[in-house]
Amino acid sequence: MDVEIIELGRDRLPEVVELCRLSLDLPEDAAEASAVVVTVSERAEAGRPVLRLGAVRDGALVGVLVGSLSAADPRLGHVDLVAVAPKDRRQGVGGTLLAEAESRLGALGAAEVLLAGNPPHYAWPGIDVRYTPAICAAQRLGYRQDRTAWNMTAELAEGSAALRSTEAAEQRLAGRGVRVRRAGSDDLPALAAFARSTFGGAWDGELAGSVGRPDAGVHLAERDGEILGFAAYGSARPSWFGPMGTAPAAEGSGIGGVLLRRCLRDQAAAGITAAQIGWVGPVPFYSNAAGARIERVFFLYRKAIKGA
Repeated sequence: MDVEIIELGRDRLPEVVELCRLSLDLPEDAAEASAVVVTVSERAEAGRPVLRLGAVRDGALVGVLVGSLSAADPRLGHVDLVAVAPKDRRQGVGGTLLAEAESRLGALGAAEVLLAGNPPHYAWPGIDVRYTPAICAAQRLGYRQDRTAWNMTAELAEGSAALRSTEAAEQRLAGRGVRVRRAGSDDLPALAAFARSTFGGAWDGELAGSVGRPDAGVHLAERDGEILGFAAYGSARPSWFGPMGTAPAAEGSGIGGVLLRRCLRDQAAAGITAAQIGWVGPVPFYSNAAGARIERVFFLYRKAIKGA
């Protein structure tokens, strides 16, 4: 195969974005190609090594792969994005990129490679089941499926359940001493500490990617200065909602639904017609609170690195 695998510098970022725009077959992914690339390639660099590989043929970029080590467990390497130009598919480009990524991630200390999102900065939870050639390639190259994840979609058209007023609910909460408001940059340390201590994981990093940005935001609920819950949007890209969390002691109070719909109203005001609720856990909550439906389903894969 007459392709050369190279490391991609930041100077080629526009070229990578254009390749992804042309190569991502789902319209919603292609439309947000720039945000996808920036999320996994630029923001992801905080706190973990990032791998940027390109496949070049006759001087033209025909494939790209972005990978990274897990910040939580450096024995895990992640492939965050693979894209191959449509005219160059079925020629081994993707397989060659993956083989090179496995080798380089192994050299960085990874014992396994996951075809799965690497929070807090990820493009998708895994491979969307509609990308059938990618699923076939993963299985052919020795990856095994070990999990399934899904996103839910909340329609943001006028009159939709997602945009129901929260005024009455906020008044009820105020009567119990609970204040709901938009978070500012000064709130980030307390929000991050609350997320880490209550939920663990990498939500503090996603909150950092949402607070204070023009195309993102966070709403919080507090009582006597104590945070009871938060909801965020825009960390991965403008149309995506999450994460959100409510303190166990405040569950069932209605805080979650209020915070969720405040965020969705912000997204609707920005011209977004449908919000993606990423990597969903409590399906019934989002269905009841915002009329959301399961729409995107992802298979997550992993593979041990030989000799690791």
